[in-house]
Amino acid sequence: MSERLFLRLDDDPLHGPESGVPAGTLRAFPVHASLRGSVAHILAYRETFSEGHETDERVVPDGAVRLVFNLGDAPSANGVPGRAVEAIGASATPVVVRMRRRVEGLSVTLRTGAAAALLGVPAGEIGGSAVHLDALWRGEGASLLERMADAPGDAARVAVLQAALQQRQRSDAIAVGAVATHAAQLIVASGGRRALREVAAAVGVGERRLQQLFRAHVGLSPRAWSRLARMHACLRALRTQPSPAWAEVALEGGFYDQPHLVNEFRALCGVTPTEFVGHTISGSSKTVG
Repeated sequence: MSERLFLRLDDDPLHGPESGVPAGTLRAFPVHASLRGSVAHILAYRETFSEGHETDERVVPDGAVRLVFNLGDAPSANGVPGRAVEAIGASATPVVVRMRRRVEGLSVTLRTGAAAALLGVPAGEIGGSAVHLDALWRGEGASLLERMADAPGDAARVAVLQAALQQRQRSDAIAVGAVATHAAQLIVASGGRRALREVAAAVGVGERRLQQLFRAHVGLSPRAWSRLARMHACLRALRTQPSPAWAEVALEGGFYDQPHLVNEFRALCGVTPTEFVGHTISGSSKTVG
């Protein structure tokens, strides 16, 4: 059984250079102008594994809510069987996805705070879990998957998908989560270092209200979001450091010390910093930028 790493940061076109995904597996499609307030990106994926061979992919969390449409064999996640079509809530913990036979489909990443606009429920209602899309769309998730399967190729499938999302989108719901979205952006801009009381004051609410808004519209707590932002900033910095001095990385990244950095890597990436770099080196021969 082999294991590879998957990481995608906001400014990565497909996936990060650390990822072990073979070239050509993923393809990005432009988001229609009418959906850009709700949808961050749309990716098509396709990969075939020989019979009897399985691959584990360790996915580093990005805190986003996703819609996944499986047209092949749905991968399992942390040992739980995958569904043909599902909504995956925001999470701050790594997931090990096990793939076999033919993996094919589309993944839609929602913008922070936009879950209610497309799912009809706040992000907090599915935070940390995966639910069949039919449970949220009253049976329309499976029928959409069927229409996508009948479409001739990825571009046509994406067109069917975006037309369905345009019909479901509630633009007024995006405004409801605007405060939480703004606060999330401030935290990301600071690399997770800005005190939450300062963030709350900057968006005009108290800390308790900020907690409530985050859980409802982001699907995570402000603290979990800050931890992810700090880790993502650290991972970006590591891209320029082929031989990291971990004590310096810890201090420059806003961690208390090196043990704190190690603990956060284990919690958020599922590996130690050294193991992360090892994944990066072992997968570098088959990755694209």
